[in-house]
Amino acid sequence: MAVKDIMDALKGESLEDLGIQANLAQLVKDIKLVGKELNIVVGLQKPEIQSLIRDRVVKALSGFAEVEKVNVKFTDSPPPTAAQQPQSPMGQPVFTKRSVPGVKNIIVVGSGKGGVGKSTVSANLALSLANLGFKVGLLDADIYGPSIPTLFGIKGQRVEVNEQKKILPIEKFGIKVLSIGLMLPSEDTPVIWRGPMLMKALTQFLFDVEWGELDYLILDLPPGTGDVQLTLAQNVKIDGAVVVTTPQDVALADVRKATSMFKEVDIPIIGVVENMAYFVCPDSGKRYYIFGKGKTVIFATTYGLRVLGSIPIDPEVSEKSDEGEPIVVSAPESEAAKVFTAIAKSIAEEIH
Repeated sequence: MAVKDIMDALKGESLEDLGIQANLAQLVKDIKLVGKELNIVVGLQKPEIQSLIRDRVVKALSGFAEVEKVNVKFTDSPPPTAAQQPQSPMGQPVFTKRSVPGVKNIIVVGSGKGGVGKSTVSANLALSLANLGFKVGLLDADIYGPSIPTLFGIKGQRVEVNEQKKILPIEKFGIKVLSIGLMLPSEDTPVIWRGPMLMKALTQFLFDVEWGELDYLILDLPPGTGDVQLTLAQNVKIDGAVVVTTPQDVALADVRKATSMFKEVDIPIIGVVENMAYFVCPDSGKRYYIFGKGKTVIFATTYGLRVLGSIPIDPEVSEKSDEGEPIVVSAPESEAAKVFTAIAKSIAEEIH
């Protein structure tokens, strides 16, 4: 079931009899399907008719066999009027996507699953692009589990604000870096935020930051296909996505969901990066495909994608990352670093 199907069903429910010059689809602020449970956020300033709106949403979606339960939540954002809400030729609401001032291209790096090395890939891709002569920024969009400060060796540093009240990212290895981890009292401080606070922070990290002139801004996304991904897709002009996976079936299953999500929200997928693809024995030079071989290629072919590169398992990648020196910096002649460089060149050729 696609978001378009849900919006089409809600679009048929006019609210003019309730004094609102809009249909249900035009009030929707967020949609998320978890299993067979559908969560919808509706913008409404009239609490006295919330129960009526909730009943209409449930009724409008009752025909979907894929949905067993519909949860409707309300926000006090005013409902859009016909004049305020842009519409597509099919009459569906169209979200106005903003560009970040001074940034030519925004590329998101996602996986749908944690533990596949997405942040490591994000960091090394950013550095590889910088080594190719581009001006690059890196935004750690994983608010709950920021790891970029560790990878860049800037834990304990704190960002500052200029006279225009713009956040100044920290520069390291020629990259402008921003992460919630650079704002917390300590690295052990948890971020306990609900969705609206998370979305507000992410918006500030994009538009209230002195990024300057950048060729590429790389966004290291959190795992999954939730609020962060949907908010970015609806509100920010994104030029492409890089999907990271490992050859394991358990990783590919979640990556398929991430890929479908990117396609659903019209974010072009540049390609797939296969991490931990193989291990090269230091004694014999022989390759061992510990997690299997060929599965990523089959996945990419099925979805009409290309494999940008296969990164080997290299203990130094993990060791140097923990020390704050990504492999592209610490061992630029290593096989892993060369693969990252090749991937960066492919991205630059497609998105420029």
